[in-house]
Amino acid sequence: MQPLTSRSKIVSDKEMTIKEKLYLPAILGGMWITLKHWFKKPATLRYPEVEREFAPVYRGQHVLKRDDQGRENCTACGLCAVACPAEAITMVAAERKKGEEHLYKEEKYAAVYEINMLRCIFCGLCEEACPKEAIFLTDRIVHTEYERETFIYGKDKLVEPIESSERIDVTKRQKHLTEKQ
Repeated sequence: MQPLTSRSKIVSDKEMTIKEKLYLPAILGGMWITLKHWFKKPATLRYPEVEREFAPVYRGQHVLKRDDQGRENCTACGLCAVACPAEAITMVAAERKKGEEHLYKEEKYAAVYEINMLRCIFCGLCEEACPKEAIFLTDRIVHTEYERETFIYGKDKLVEPIESSERIDVTKRQKHLTEKQ
């Protein structure tokens, strides 16, 4: 049978030498590589004790921001959910009731706001699409869990605390992004 291409390779079946049959040079070569790596600086960190330094533009866990008076900025417009390429954000809008003016900034608010962190690709498009500057990606790490249900972050995990002393600062990341533009 004639080959289809001219790239055929001739395979030889030559005998192994005595040196190759002993496997000793191959074992010594492997031990030499191991010995060289023994004295090099390790590429990994001991995570719980030592934390890696992140870039100023690192995009981590999301946060739903509040204004100076402690009211939620999100008006449930849905632009973040539409902009999300992974379709990780879902929300249900509701009307603000009388007496809830101290909780929500606008008449409409997100009664349910969920982000599926397993689907999220941390692209930051939700942050860019939000006209009210309600959602931001922080420098916090999304912690690992064993159950899939715990990766669906609701408002209980996303909304920052009412106390201004416990608020999450995103100005460092914002400043770095505006410098680049």
